[in-house]
Amino acid sequence: MRKITQDAIRALYENKNFKRGNTEVRRGIIPCLLLHGHIIAKLTLFDGLCISSAGWNTVTTKERLNGLDDVHIYQKDFTWYLNDREWTGEWVSVPNFTKHGRYC
Repeated sequence: MRKITQDAIRALYENKNFKRGNTEVRRGIIPCLLLHGHIIAKLTLFDGLCISSAGWNTVTTKERLNGLDDVHIYQKDFTWYLNDREWTGEWVSVPNFTKHGRYC
């Protein structure tokens, strides 16, 4: 995992502002992880960790998201898989996605 990803994920979980290069964390009631200005992860009270590719299924997006707890994304034949389930990149609640397919 790249250092920028480690630092950004730490800032997200600690609800601290962070900005380096194309990666940013905005603190607040709902802390958010952004890549190129697009929200790709957020911590919510009811849904917990929610993630999205924001329409950008790139190596960098995948790398940033894989830095999060309980997130394992890989690609096979141009299809993304989140925790061994096919995933379109839409907003999902990570803890509930594998169990119930819950979307944020």
